[in-house]
Amino acid sequence: MPVLRFILQRVVQAILVTLVVTLFVAFAIRLTGDPAVMLAGDSSGVTEQDLARFREALGLNDPFLVQYWGFVKSLVTLDFGQSFFRGSVRDLIGGALPATLLLAAASMAVSVCISIPLGIHSALHKGGISDQLIRVLSLVGLSFPNFWLGIMLVLLFAIAFPILPASGFQSWSALILPATTIGIILTATNVRLVRTQMLETLSAQYVMVARAKGLSEWTVIYKHALRNAAISIVTFLGLQFGNLIGGLVIIELVFNWPGMGTLSIDAISQRDYPLLQATVSILAIMIVAVNLAVDLIYGLIDPRIRVA
Repeated sequence: MPVLRFILQRVVQAILVTLVVTLFVAFAIRLTGDPAVMLAGDSSGVTEQDLARFREALGLNDPFLVQYWGFVKSLVTLDFGQSFFRGSVRDLIGGALPATLLLAAASMAVSVCISIPLGIHSALHKGGISDQLIRVLSLVGLSFPNFWLGIMLVLLFAIAFPILPASGFQSWSALILPATTIGIILTATNVRLVRTQMLETLSAQYVMVARAKGLSEWTVIYKHALRNAAISIVTFLGLQFGNLIGGLVIIELVFNWPGMGTLSIDAISQRDYPLLQATVSILAIMIVAVNLAVDLIYGLIDPRIRVA
């Protein structure tokens, strides 16, 4: 039962991480101001008594730990309570979370489809013109801020040549520009990783033995070299995907993408405690879940790796 014990340990870690993160966020956001003032608006006729009634209706007069415990109970039941301004938190997250996951998965797919072939080609032609060109382009890609690249793609493919939507998610074509933007930025790092790992595996003794046996170059590269190099690659891609889920805020704002990042920014600007705590909790749980999935995938890639 070592696998089950390992999974249970990681689930407990996920719970602890979520509690710590949400506790910190719940405390920090309360330092930014009074949501009752946001709810009252800019009207000069609002009195202190009106603000007190708003705070009572929102439950802000309760002690901090009482408010936080109420959120924890709503988190356990997957209810999340009500937003101060926008209705059911669960409904809001239910609409935003799939959009963020779709964008993250599409971005990773773009990066993997580009970086693995380019990384392998660069390793096989080490020192050649194509290798040097790929390395230079990857360095240039690392220098691009993601929001700048996104704006440039919008100007080119949505304004100068209006063939793709500039923002929103009204159709599947709207996914192309934001996914390509993030995919290019990720590729700049991933192609260098694939190249480095392939150079190490291609110089290993088992690869030379495979070639000496007369195996085809395709079999040597993809069945032997790439599979062993994939251990480190999968680790990095898994961690990258977890960070990507929580790091799409800027791109979602640039492309007006209706995801968790946009939802979180709105919650911060409105001091919407329940909504912000729920979005942060979901993102924290997903990041830990991705890390757990990476650990379990190890055994599928390399049978020598087992949970001890």
